[in-house]
Amino acid sequence: MERPAWAPRSIDISVPSVSRIYDYYLGGSHNFEVDREAARRAMEFLPGLPKISQANRAFMRRAVRHAVAEGVTQFLDIGSGIPTFGSAHEVARAASPGARVVYVDNDPVAVAHSEAVLAGDDDAEVVAADLRKPQEILHSPQVARLIDLGRPVALLLVAVLHFVEDEDDPYAAVAELGAALAPGSLLVLTHASYEGIPLPAERAEGAVDVYKDIRNPLIMRSRDEIGRFFEGYEMVEPGLVPMPRWRPDTAPEDDEDPWALSGFAGVGRRP
Repeated sequence: MERPAWAPRSIDISVPSVSRIYDYYLGGSHNFEVDREAARRAMEFLPGLPKISQANRAFMRRAVRHAVAEGVTQFLDIGSGIPTFGSAHEVARAASPGARVVYVDNDPVAVAHSEAVLAGDDDAEVVAADLRKPQEILHSPQVARLIDLGRPVALLLVAVLHFVEDEDDPYAAVAELGAALAPGSLLVLTHASYEGIPLPAERAEGAVDVYKDIRNPLIMRSRDEIGRFFEGYEMVEPGLVPMPRWRPDTAPEDDEDPWALSGFAGVGRRP
């Protein structure tokens, strides 16, 4: 397999990557056949995965614009993946030119590509770190340089918490990150769930097994379990809802793709 210029030597391009699979769902070009093969296997069980990914991305953009409208212009995007068109820093800058963004990912591919995209950008950086180790993120030089924790921050956890197993206590990690944020900060979150998927859960489990096979377990949580991440926050209207239902730009269409309604999205404000 020929290694493209954007793929760092340090990564094994024969092993599927969650970031590159997500990039494939979004129609990106930073993925390999090994990623596309895993994605196609998962789509045999959940053919709507690209639609779900697009709904995730669209929600993130709306939530970033909402944050800027609320006066929040600092963003900490954890589990950010490979930056594709319309990433957080682009959306934030379009609304507020001085917005600052720190991306965080534990996937070397996502980090390397982010570094390439952000080269020469003084107001955006990437940290190679893991959501499960909040202090490494909070005390990173990149966060120290760009994020003023004494002012409100938008913490983006979009399509990442469902890759953290219960034994790694994602609730504690989210609480620890939130405790470092100033009042008025926002928690922006999406999470996969069996609820809303237009198929029996038994069939959807086939896709979950594909992720298990590539050693990135996909943890489906209920709406109530997802809601627990917002403990200590005031929910922003309309609360925890299917992704397209969170402050849509246009009224829902009668023929809306049911796959887009899989999983949940919400924004909470730190009082």
